[in-house]
Amino acid sequence: MSEPRLKAKVVVQSIVRRAASRGVFATVMHSGDDDAGAIFIKIVRGRNDCTLLAPSRRPEDDKVVWSSVLKDGVIDEMAADEHIARERRIDPDLWLVEIEDRDGWNPMAEDD
Repeated sequence: MSEPRLKAKVVVQSIVRRAASRGVFATVMHSGDDDAGAIFIKIVRGRNDCTLLAPSRRPEDDKVVWSSVLKDGVIDEMAADEHIARERRIDPDLWLVEIEDRDGWNPMAEDD
């Protein structure tokens, strides 16, 4: 059985709250469709390095996992911005949450 799908705005609010509870700066850079907009998390690590995350469902159990969108994991911030710009041309209703954390903390990781 698949996990229930939360509204995009609720997921984004959760991301920002999780960051705030750790004292990590997070801001919504792009607001999308409240109900079903795609969500990306850009984790800025400093010195132009970042990680770009998006949710996907594992085929074996349909569980939502957040993982790197780009194969290299830690990438140049400009490459992440270019990827988001391309995605926004396809889907202007996407959400982008930007987090500043040198350790690359993933607010949606299961172990947190």
